[in-house]
Amino acid sequence: MISYIIRRLLFLFPTLIGIITITFVVVQFVPGGPIDQMKSLLRGHSGVMGEAGGGAALQQGRKPGELDPKHMEQLKKIYHLDRPLWERYLRTFIWYSPKDPSRPFLENFFNYDSWEGFLVFKFGDSFYRNKTVLELIVEKLPVSASLGVTSFFITYIICIILGVAKAVKHGTPFDTASSFIVLVGYSTPGFVLGIFLIVLFGPGDGAIAHLIPLSGLTSQGTVGYADWPFWKKLLDYLHHLAAPLLCFIIGSFATLTMLTKNAMLEEMRKQYVITARAKGLSENVVLYKHVLKNSLIPLITGFPIGFLAMFFTGSLLIEQIFTLDGLGLLSYQAVIQRDYPIVLGNLFIFSLMGLVGQLLTDIMYVIIDRRISFDESQG
Repeated sequence: MISYIIRRLLFLFPTLIGIITITFVVVQFVPGGPIDQMKSLLRGHSGVMGEAGGGAALQQGRKPGELDPKHMEQLKKIYHLDRPLWERYLRTFIWYSPKDPSRPFLENFFNYDSWEGFLVFKFGDSFYRNKTVLELIVEKLPVSASLGVTSFFITYIICIILGVAKAVKHGTPFDTASSFIVLVGYSTPGFVLGIFLIVLFGPGDGAIAHLIPLSGLTSQGTVGYADWPFWKKLLDYLHHLAAPLLCFIIGSFATLTMLTKNAMLEEMRKQYVITARAKGLSENVVLYKHVLKNSLIPLITGFPIGFLAMFFTGSLLIEQIFTLDGLGLLSYQAVIQRDYPIVLGNLFIFSLMGLVGQLLTDIMYVIIDRRISFDESQG
């Protein structure tokens, strides 16, 4: 297994380089970059500037909204677009740029501050937010982590328990009723449920009851919040989290629940289960020690994909509805504003976690089922 893990880790870097390379090339041809947006902004204000006596541009032979060539060069330098394409590409991954050229070469070379690029986890600065990309990701991470991680574990725990119960009581009214409930939840978009909850239980004047807080995941900023005891802050956090979390997981139960149920039913029909019962083992031992363990194997396949889907995707509309400033909203705004460092930085981190997650999936296969081996000689 160790040699297999080493091979997978070695393949990880070319995969990351390929993903970022494709995105980098696409970004170069996408219209509406930061320079174009600045031009559009000036065109929108050109009429106001002219009325206020800003007709100097026309006197210099330029059309309203056009940038002075000197200002254009300054903007390109600010957005790092003055560099050649090959240099911008290499700087995306790794680039040696000593801060103090007067210092000895070896001292600069082994200084972390002398390097920049994704491979040393330096993603550059945002074009518009006056912060580094890493600072922005760390700043927005608590919101996405609160929603993603909590919903992921709640979904897996409930789905496994419900799936086992449905398999044991297959064909009973409980099985039919629970299937109807999870399928209704699956067919209900989370953002539609969020709008429904905001209208009925939000802070607006037309709400039936004001149960959903105005925004955020805490009441930080409220007078006296810093003096609240821990238990009160925890309850406040759960109060803010409840509605968006419900919308986040409402459609996640059906797939995992039915997958767990079908895997359990398939295992319960196999010969080793009949043999175990014939030997006098109790039903609980047969069900939870043998059947459930083997049924978990197909669930492990979707473990990292499900985690990433909960953690990084599908949260944009939920964050918008409940006024939560997380990674989903950050990524969306970066794409709209053509904030390339944030777009590429987020993509790099998401891709890295996805590849590591796939590796963990393979390792968990071996831990759960000892019959699986990565030894090529057993192929």
